[in-house]
Amino acid sequence: MRDYSIVVIPGDGIGPEIVEAAMSVLRAVEEREGDFSLNFQEHGAGAAYYEKHGIRISEETLEACRSSDGILKGPVGDPSVRTPEGTEAGILGAALGGGLDTYANVRPIKLFPGVFAPLWDVEAGKVDYLLVKEHTEGFLASQDKGVGGRGAMVDSMLFTRGGIERVVRFAFEVACRRDKTASSETRRVTCVDKSNVLRSYAFFREIFFEVAREYPDIQTEAIYSDACAHDLIRHPDHFDVLVTDYFIGDILSDLGAATVGGLGMCPSGCFGEHAAYFDSVHGTAPRIAGKGAVNPLGQTLASAMLLDKIGKRSASRRVEDAIWKMLKAGDVRLDKRGRAPQGTQFVADAIVSRIMMEPK
Repeated sequence: MRDYSIVVIPGDGIGPEIVEAAMSVLRAVEEREGDFSLNFQEHGAGAAYYEKHGIRISEETLEACRSSDGILKGPVGDPSVRTPEGTEAGILGAALGGGLDTYANVRPIKLFPGVFAPLWDVEAGKVDYLLVKEHTEGFLASQDKGVGGRGAMVDSMLFTRGGIERVVRFAFEVACRRDKTASSETRRVTCVDKSNVLRSYAFFREIFFEVAREYPDIQTEAIYSDACAHDLIRHPDHFDVLVTDYFIGDILSDLGAATVGGLGMCPSGCFGEHAAYFDSVHGTAPRIAGKGAVNPLGQTLASAMLLDKIGKRSASRRVEDAIWKMLKAGDVRLDKRGRAPQGTQFVADAIVSRIMMEPK
C-alpha cells in the first residue's frame, strides 16, 4: 500500500462542486484498485483568497504543492475581483507556473461517445490529440508587469532558448510514449506559431526544428496559428501532439474544446521537473455556482491525469474507461452545450457506479 499526498485547491465559483465530484471518483477508484491511498490536503487560493488576504496564493501553499505528490486544482478567478492594474486578481497561471516551474501545460482534446460534436462526419475517438503549451514564458511572463499609461500600454513576450527547448522536448517525449490513436496512426509533433510576423515566434520555430532532429522517428511539421485553427476544424484527425506558446495555446485549446462537446469535457495538466497540477480548462462560472448543474467531466478527467502522473496508470485508465462506457451507454445525457442537465453529483455517481461494477 502506497500513500500519496495530494494538495487540493477547490478554487472559486463552481470550483468546489466539481472538485468534490472528482474527489468522489478518486475515492472510488482508490477503493477498487486497493493498492494505494490518497491523502488530501485542502488549501485556499484564487479570487476569494485574494479578497481576504490580498494575495493570490500563499508561500505556505506553494511549499505544500512542491512537497506533494500531485495537485488537484479547481478553476479560479472572478471577473469582479480585480488587481489595482485592472487584471483578474484570482488567476494563478503565473503564480503556480513561476512558483512551481510547471512549464508544460498539456490539454487533451478527445471526442467521447454520446457527446454532441458540431463537426460533420466525426465519430467518437476520431478527434484525439494533445496540445502542449509553454507555461512560464511568452506573454504569461508579463502578468502584472505591463508598462505604460493612459495613452499606451506594453506587455512583453519573452522566450528563452532553454524555455523553448524544454517544452519542445517535452512534447516529443509525450509523442514517443503516446499510443497510436483512432485519430492519428502516425506519431507527429506540430509546431504552431506566428513566425511570418514576429521574430519571437521565428525563434520558437527555429529551436523546434533543432530539437526535432533528436527524434528522427517522429514526424514533424510547423504551421501558422490561423491556419492551424482552420485545420483543427476541417481535419482534426490529422493532429497528434501540438506544441506552442501560452497565448496561442489558450485560444486553440478552447477552439478544440468546442469540437468535442465544450469546455466541460476538457482536462488540463501542468508539468514541471518536480511538481504537477491538474484542473479543468474552463472558468469559474459564478452565475451558476452552488446550483449543482455543472458538468464535472473535465475536472474528473484531470484527476485521471493526476493518477497517471503518480504512476497509477491502471487507475487512470479505469476512470477514463468508466466515463467512456457511461457516455456510450447513455447513463448520463449531456446537452448540445456540453452541460449535464441531470446535475453534477448525478454525473459523479454514474462514474462511480461504472468503476465499482468493473472487476478488480
